[in-house]
Amino acid sequence: MVQSGVLKTKNPFKVLLLLGFVIFLGSCESKPEQKSTTSKGSKTSSEAYKVKRPTFSSDSAYYFIQKQVDFGPRVPNTEAHLNAAKYLSEKLGSYGFNIIEQKTRVTAFDDTKLSIINIIGEYKAELNNRILLFAHWDTRPFADQDKKRKAMPIDGANDGGSGVGVLLEVARQINLLKPNIGIDIIFFDGEDYGQPSSDMRPQKSDSWGLGSQYWGKNLHKANYNANFGILLDMVGAKDAIFAKERISRHYAPHIVDKVWSIASELGHGKHFVNQETNHVGVDDHLYVNQLAKIPSIDIIQYDPSTGAFAPHWHTHDDNMDIIDKATLQAVGETVLATIIKESDSH
Repeated sequence: MVQSGVLKTKNPFKVLLLLGFVIFLGSCESKPEQKSTTSKGSKTSSEAYKVKRPTFSSDSAYYFIQKQVDFGPRVPNTEAHLNAAKYLSEKLGSYGFNIIEQKTRVTAFDDTKLSIINIIGEYKAELNNRILLFAHWDTRPFADQDKKRKAMPIDGANDGGSGVGVLLEVARQINLLKPNIGIDIIFFDGEDYGQPSSDMRPQKSDSWGLGSQYWGKNLHKANYNANFGILLDMVGAKDAIFAKERISRHYAPHIVDKVWSIASELGHGKHFVNQETNHVGVDDHLYVNQLAKIPSIDIIQYDPSTGAFAPHWHTHDDNMDIIDKATLQAVGETVLATIIKESDSH
């Protein structure tokens, strides 16, 4: 090995000559700094992808939520439910999405036969490279977490309405942006007809997410697949926090990291917090993961004061008074930026 140290000699003149020669060699070998070259179309490290802030109108998303609430509670087997389904199908279709209505009958925990409709919108259906976005559009048939009018259905402005409202505005922007990627938007039905914990009958673990369970077993297209899925559930309340919940972390941790990183770059770290929680028991993304095998995550509110969902959950306080445009903006921008990034990378 070569030992580091000072070169020793008895002749000072030789030292000067030797040092001059070393300096000359060094100057000959050094070259001006050059940028790294890459193959055509690829990016250098200095050109790393920067998340683009998309155009998203929280006013439009708010309007779409209000329209749903105006129909009344969207409980299966009701007129309000049918009227809302017609509106959602037509509105999504007006943004250039091919509409498929998946209608079926399912049995609820109390043996009630429910007529449900999964509303599916396809953008660029011919592409195999796809993203799945979804939310449930039905509302809770009873306010089991309230102290009054427990047997009455709720408005579901946040729980049901907010996810659909954001996705309708996302669809509107997709129609304007024309990203080069396939996108499917599904409004699942029958998610919120689950068995109350206070019900005296034996608890049924599969009483929730009836629409997504049906879709997972009966895909709207043979061999349907998507790169990943994003569920929006309760995404409209003021100062809402979205933590990294356990089902998402288990099935799609890389998608969680991707989306939360994009939210951070957009300045939405106030909402998309770097905290892991176990507050979600069952939601639609569980069945999309388990049955359709599509790695999917849930953007869903976490409330530190309850250690679970917000106090208005499954109560009559889930109305338009709690919907906040700043939260809608944060979620909508994050979802759209994710789509744009995926489109740019392919």
